[in-house]
Amino acid sequence: MELKDLSSNWKKLQATLENEKPQSLKRKASEDVLQPQKNGVKRIKAPVKSSTKGPRKLDNAQDKRMGVVASYLKPAAPSASLALWAEDNDIPAKDLAAAYRTSSSNSSLQIFKHDDKINEGLSSVADAGKYISIDCEMVGVGPTPDNESALARVSIVNYHGDQIYDSFVQPKEAITDYRTFVSGITPKLLQKARTFETVQADVAALLQGKILIGHSVKNDLEALLLGHPKRDIRDTSRHPAYRQVAGGKTPGLKRLAKQILEVDIQGGEHSSIEDARATMLLFRREKVGFEREHQKRWGAPRNTETNGAEKGRAKGKKKKK
Repeated sequence: MELKDLSSNWKKLQATLENEKPQSLKRKASEDVLQPQKNGVKRIKAPVKSSTKGPRKLDNAQDKRMGVVASYLKPAAPSASLALWAEDNDIPAKDLAAAYRTSSSNSSLQIFKHDDKINEGLSSVADAGKYISIDCEMVGVGPTPDNESALARVSIVNYHGDQIYDSFVQPKEAITDYRTFVSGITPKLLQKARTFETVQADVAALLQGKILIGHSVKNDLEALLLGHPKRDIRDTSRHPAYRQVAGGKTPGLKRLAKQILEVDIQGGEHSSIEDARATMLLFRREKVGFEREHQKRWGAPRNTETNGAEKGRAKGKKKKK
């Protein structure tokens, strides 16, 4: 083949390749339909449709149905654990959550403050202190499990949200509904559960001399078959300022956490530890109001030293007479 023929063929090949290049790239783009998003989740790229109504708005509900969390629509709410840690350190929880891109159901920042040990029983490191918050999970028992409940887990945290007790409980009755989608309880988890009597004794010992914080705490105490002095209870479901949120009715814990604390809880399976922390944070946020209402009902706090001195003076006066 002569040199001029080779040069001519090369020029034809180059022209062919140049013409095919845009088409090849276009095919590759159409095949690679999974595009990374800001939140690290891949989503299917929807075809662009022409419309006379203007550009299409982002549909958050549709994104969720497709399995995509559209974190770019609004900042994620912090968890109860993160909110407590942030409050103890004078840091806005929303700023901290945004900085670490923490989702509403992700408590990964617990490493800053909390080291949860599921089913540990009594903590070997955390101190209970004066204020403790309790939350329980229930399962359905008997022929009507929707109406009959039994204790399956107890979690207690201190004023700073540190776990001081957590235990699964083996109900005495036969479980007919684990309510896993809400309670998070499964048959496997209860294989290592403590007996009801053991948990009851542990909790009774922790309650001694403590101010008990809870949400509808009467239900928790009834499930444990325990009592506690009413003057030593602070119930977030009965606090007047919080009942206003529900128009005077009993507010749900999830609703209070969202509206008062701007914290997301109970996104799926409940965590009794997180719920106990949210309850404690609600008490701390309105602590002055709680004590004001408490004083209206029970009067000023008891002062044993003052009362003893007054009794001594009264006895002295009687002797002089």
